[in-house]
Amino acid sequence: MRALLQILRYQLHDAARSRWILAYGLLFLLLTEGLFRFGGGGERVVVSLLNAVLLLVPLVGLLFGALHFYNSREFMELMLAQPLERSVLFGGLFGGLAIPLMLAFGLGVGLPFAWHGGGGGPLVALLAVGLALTLVFTGVAFLVALAFEDRAKGMGAALLLWLGAGVIWDGLVLLVILLFSDYPLEKPMLALTFLNPIDLGRVLLLLQLDIEALMGYTGAVFRRFFGSEMGVLTSAAALVVWTGAPLWLGFRRFKRKDF
Repeated sequence: MRALLQILRYQLHDAARSRWILAYGLLFLLLTEGLFRFGGGGERVVVSLLNAVLLLVPLVGLLFGALHFYNSREFMELMLAQPLERSVLFGGLFGGLAIPLMLAFGLGVGLPFAWHGGGGGPLVALLAVGLALTLVFTGVAFLVALAFEDRAKGMGAALLLWLGAGVIWDGLVLLVILLFSDYPLEKPMLALTFLNPIDLGRVLLLLQLDIEALMGYTGAVFRRFFGSEMGVLTSAAALVVWTGAPLWLGFRRFKRKDF
């Protein structure tokens, strides 16, 4: 535990000096403050932030996560030369990036709401989804960096994953709806939602905002399932699985990797 805390403290100190993480938090701070000044208040600001959070948080988690892992290569080699368990090193590296990213996002979005007030349940849902997506895609980024030795290939793969999950996925879902519109698609749509954490976060946020009509004809199905207590618990469990699975797979590769 002491070794983990030491590594985590070093990583946090290193991340605190990163201008990119400070810029990330400042971006959300300025965006949220600007929406309060020009777009209204409370729930309206949450609605306006929805797409920005669902696109920027995964992108930053993937790119920063992969870059952080590649840049920590010499540090990892130095630490592995010591009598140190790899699980401790892996946990310190992950926490040393995920925590600053979560703090930057949480403060960037939360401070303007603290000044202006409003938000309520939708704001809590927005923050929870943003923090969960940070953990998910930072873990995915570590897995990508472990899978690709070459930095350029790894960063390219991370960017392609973001394009697939954040942009192309919606087109594929729409294509499925168009091709199989004569069949009952309620259950397949639910299954597709659980296969993409960004899509899952979007559904949960829209339901908190009572604007599920924006999701098309399947909105009533999502309301019946996700609006229930069991649906919320299942959705939360799905995000936990999405957080844990990449970390578990990444740690398995990290244990076997020859640095």
